[in-house]
Amino acid sequence: MKILNRIKEKREKLEALRPLPKSALRRLRDEMSLELTHNSSAIEGNTLTLNETRLVIREGLTVGGKPLKDHLEVKNHEEAFQYTEALSSKNQKIKTKDILELHAMVMKDIDLEFGGIFRSGRVRIAGADFIPPNPQKVPDLVREWIEQVNRADGQLTTISALHHRFVWIHPFFDGNGRTGRLLLNLSLMKSGYPPAIILVRDRMKYYRALKEADTGENDRLNLLVAQAVERSLDLYLDATGEIDEELLPLSEIAPKTRYSAEYLSLLARKGELSAQKVGRNWHSTYEAVQRYIAHRKRVR
Repeated sequence: MKILNRIKEKREKLEALRPLPKSALRRLRDEMSLELTHNSSAIEGNTLTLNETRLVIREGLTVGGKPLKDHLEVKNHEEAFQYTEALSSKNQKIKTKDILELHAMVMKDIDLEFGGIFRSGRVRIAGADFIPPNPQKVPDLVREWIEQVNRADGQLTTISALHHRFVWIHPFFDGNGRTGRLLLNLSLMKSGYPPAIILVRDRMKYYRALKEADTGENDRLNLLVAQAVERSLDLYLDATGEIDEELLPLSEIAPKTRYSAEYLSLLARKGELSAQKVGRNWHSTYEAVQRYIAHRKRVR
């Protein structure tokens, strides 16, 4: 995929700029942590907005009319992400106790009975065409998964496949999605990528990608993970001042090119054009479209 080549180039560019300015890195980390917490929680039904999540986590306030559980979920996720970052900075392999501790943090004060404990019964996933493995198999399946993670090659397609595998094992009664996405980011950060955010507006796309991966079709999930990683790389590069290209709606870029906005949107969805979703619409830069055209001419 073209997107993997772009990610490789952007990652190398970011590595060449290290060490990054501490103040810029701190601000970016705080914003990405909030955005990650909001989106991962919202995918699972949390009703707090991004601004409300900020008030709960940064200001310690409560939001009237919103369930206590929603407040606990975002507080727990923020703590669990900090733990994930700490694990990623250690030059050691992932262990079962790390996963259990991470899940316990996600479920703190929400599920006191089963937080940090593998499920002991069967479960069904709404909308899925399969039944997760027998609970008696879960500990061994998780151990096998950990072995695969610890010897993985760091390629995005491998990390994506391992994310699906964890979700498929479904090792806990609840909190599998949030824990799984934290472990996805643990693998990414250990492999030298910035943390990536699966956006709540892409929730149905994400579920569909996981469902297709159940049948061995991984392309959609690979693309979704790659787009999330590229978005994070763009944010990091922008924070360093290395990107001076103006991000615009495709409807504003199209008239300056030979392509329609609809065709540019198709290229963005397929990962062939470097683009970001802002709200419901794709945004890119005129320079990115020119790079796509130049690459297409070279291939021909």
